[in-house]
This record gives sequence, structure tokens and C-alpha cells, in this order.
Amino acid sequence: MSTVAEAAAARAAATAGPEPVTFAKALTTAMADAMRADDGVIVFGEDVAKLGGVFRITDGLMAEFGDQRCFDTPLAESGIVGMALGMAMNGMRPVVEMQFDAFAYPAFEQIASHVAKMHNRTRGRVTLPMVIRVPYAGGIGGVEHHCDSSEAYYAHTPGLKVFTPSSVADAYRLLREAIASDDPVVFMEPKKLYWSKDAVDLEALRRDFDGAEAAERAEGRAAVVRPGTDATIIAYGPAVPPALAAAEAASAVGRSVEVVDLRTIVPFDDETVCESVRKTGRVVVVAEAQGFASVASEITARVQERCFHSLAAPVRRVTGFDIPFPPPKFEHWHLPGVDRILDALDELQWED
Repeated sequence: MSTVAEAAAARAAATAGPEPVTFAKALTTAMADAMRADDGVIVFGEDVAKLGGVFRITDGLMAEFGDQRCFDTPLAESGIVGMALGMAMNGMRPVVEMQFDAFAYPAFEQIASHVAKMHNRTRGRVTLPMVIRVPYAGGIGGVEHHCDSSEAYYAHTPGLKVFTPSSVADAYRLLREAIASDDPVVFMEPKKLYWSKDAVDLEALRRDFDGAEAAERAEGRAAVVRPGTDATIIAYGPAVPPALAAAEAASAVGRSVEVVDLRTIVPFDDETVCESVRKTGRVVVVAEAQGFASVASEITARVQERCFHSLAAPVRRVTGFDIPFPPPKFEHWHLPGVDRILDALDELQWED
């Protein structure tokens, strides 16, 4: 290659910016980086080793780290979580995959009775640095037991942290933080976002994580992913993309809509949420899960309690319907979409 061509290639590389990275790749990279940094990080679950998981999120981990640190288990979710519990009690950092949201229900007794309570039961003497990865929610044309939004069960259980990223960067950042945490984390991964892409510099994310102080972590810190002044949409996980799309559509009729991505349900960031609500005075809460006794219900209650005198209208919710998850051909009616979010915005008692 000539000197001129080399210089042109160098300039092109310098101006091209980071390559598009999928949400799935960010998760895989986060686990691999954590495993390289700490020999105590172990990955296991159903089909996660040779196959790389149903969604290929663990692809390549067994090849790099061997079958002692990434291995397949029997189809026994309660046993998977129980084994992870014992490992965590003895100083390891297990990361287990539940394969699908509703597949985790057989393990719920282990999670609610032991994983969530061990630290308190032992008066703080025993920590449980373990992550339970749960691919969840709809949007993939899946059937019953493959598309549940089960976050409220875990959020309602004291002793558990509940993370749910919506962006490629947060997929990496939050999973690294979950693995590094000394408390058990239920890590909810929106399945329909696995194939989403963003131009993200994974090396820069790695450096940021390795050099960040605890105060700079994403845990417990919601993100304002779109600024606005007229109304606030509060969303998390799979509901964030339609919330952003609705905010963009609302701008066409002159409404400036702010979008807040919770990122972590537990711990909950009241400060960022309330700051946005007090600025805009109008709120729509968006979530895929059914609305009754839900995380969306809790968000609405917290906003009403803390920001009542700043509200110009009652808080509206746009959620899944209170039914079992519908067949694939009907899920688009069930999931909160742009039109339903815009209808909720229209009902916020605007004075035209």
C-alpha cells in the first residue's frame, strides 16, 4: 500500500467512529470481561455452553474459559439457582441464565426464600454476589411461557436488586455492575432488543467501568434519554424504544416530551424522576407488563406522593393488558405502542 493510501486509510479509520454493536454482543462482552477480571465469575445454565444459549448471549465463553467456568446444566431451574446460591455463599460470583422469563418460576422459591433473604438472615455475615439473567417480555412472536414480564415479582421481594437495560451501552455497563455487586441481582434482558444496534465503543466502556468510582455507577440512577419541557414519559427496558418514538411523534404537534429510562427498578431513582416531573407537570408511565399491581403502579404512586403539587393532570399509565400473554398474531395489540402512548399524552388535560 502506498503512503498516500495508508494516510487515507488512517484518516478514514479516525473519522469513522465506533462500529455498530448489538445489545447481545454488549452482554456477551460484559460477561467475558468480568470472567477475565475475576476467576470466581462462573457462567452456567441450560444450553449456555456448547450452544451459547438460546439467544447466543453466552456464545464463545466456553471456548475461551473452558467447561469448568461455562457449562450446561440439566433443565432444572430450581437446581440452577440453588447451586448458584451455594457458590455465592462460598465466595464465587455465579451468573446463571433462566433461558426464558416464565421458565424461572420453578426457581422462584429459591429466589424469594433464600437468595433474597440470606444476607439479612445471617445479619450481614454472608453476601450473595450472584446474577440471575432473565430474558423477558414480548416483541419476538413467542408463545405463552416465553414472553412474560415478570419484573414485579422480583421488585416486590426485599433483598433483590432488579436491573433492566434498554440501550447497548447500558447492557454492558449494568451487567458489569451486576456481576461486581455483592448483592443478588435479577438482570432482566428485553429479548426484542437483543438484535438492536448502536455505535458504541466497547473498549471505552470497559475503561470507564474499570476506572469508575462507585458514585459514578449506573445502578440506582435513571437516565434522561430525551430532554423535554411539556410532559414526562417514564419507562424501562423494552418500553423505552416506543416511549422515545412517541416523544418524537409528539414533537410534530409542538409538544416537548422528556423520556426518563429507569435503568434499575431496584434501587429506584426518585431524585431524577421527581426532578423531571416537577419540571414538566405531566406524566405517562409506560411498561409492557400488565398494569394491575405492577411496577408501573408503584412508579405512579411514588410520583403522586412526591410530586402532587407539581402535577397539572393525573398520572396516566400505558401498559400491557391484564391477561395472560396473547398468541403471537395478537401481541401487537397487547404491547404498548406509539399510538397508545400518544393517546395517553393527549389525555393529560392540556389547555389549548
